[in-house]
Amino acid sequence: MTGALLEVRGLTKHFPARGALVGRSAVVHALDGVDLAVAPGELVGIVGESGSGKTTLARCILGLTAPTGGEIQFHGQDITHLRGAARREFRRSVQPIFQDPYASLDPRWPIARTVREPLDAFGIGRPAERDARVAALLDRVGLPGRSADRRPHELSGGQRQRVGIAAALALEPELIVADEPVSALDVPVQAQILNLLAELQRDLGLALVLITHNLAVVEHICDRAAVLYLGRLAEEGPIDELFGDPEHPYTQALMAAIPYPDPERRVTAARIQGEIPSPIHPPAGCRFHPRCLVAIERCRADAPELTAFGPRHRAACHVARARADSALASAVGAAVVSTPTGH
Repeated sequence: MTGALLEVRGLTKHFPARGALVGRSAVVHALDGVDLAVAPGELVGIVGESGSGKTTLARCILGLTAPTGGEIQFHGQDITHLRGAARREFRRSVQPIFQDPYASLDPRWPIARTVREPLDAFGIGRPAERDARVAALLDRVGLPGRSADRRPHELSGGQRQRVGIAAALALEPELIVADEPVSALDVPVQAQILNLLAELQRDLGLALVLITHNLAVVEHICDRAAVLYLGRLAEEGPIDELFGDPEHPYTQALMAAIPYPDPERRVTAARIQGEIPSPIHPPAGCRFHPRCLVAIERCRADAPELTAFGPRHRAACHVARARADSALASAVGAAVVSTPTGH
């Protein structure tokens, strides 16, 4: 993507597999050749089942896990081998929001100290300016001033996640990576936090990568989405195209499983079967083929490449590609037949 803020190229991450039933050389294929780009100010959702590699991708982007191969570029600079001052500056520009708002906060610290800690660590402003910044951040995320002296155990789950959001915003980052930021919260609170994130992303011009298993959330707030399956990118594209005309059978199955409250909306049955295979022994060819009801012989042996179905819409599916090629050939043939022959 031209002008991308973040660009992931061929990202691979393998973990040593442990246990009595696997060999010493066995590895978990958490990510295998993932490509992804995020533009400045864009809200991108990363979706997929548990075990698809979503959290590993988030941790690699944040620099918390070193990739096995590939590149992660931020402003065109490969950040996978940054050291010293360059790595410190990157950490200032890219901030996390974690899944569990209780586990990610120090239980001994009042929340004002938690939000102020990034400012102290980077030496930003005078002490009075830092205190003012903390107060402004708490107000921005919807926490009353009296919350500043409370500790995490005195707050609700939603309030704790608001503290985490305030701390992530303290350094005025360009990119925030939020890993399942509402999965530990009650449903009404989830909506509040998601709406807050979308509002902040829009008002502050942030780029936001949202890791989630909830496609309804992605449809509601994201600009674009990428679908991961067993460590590989199955499909990506703008929300209107991905939800309006999904190409990959896995994406189609995920879409069909979204519960909608509208009784007039007709939903086709999910075309998926079985469980996600082991990432220690992923299937050959297309990794989705053992669960796919439209798989052809080529799917079992030949791993599909991501191909374009629109200007920014790509999918890795032999069947979808063959269908598109056939439709194109038919359209060209019809055009040729209907063209008058000159004499």
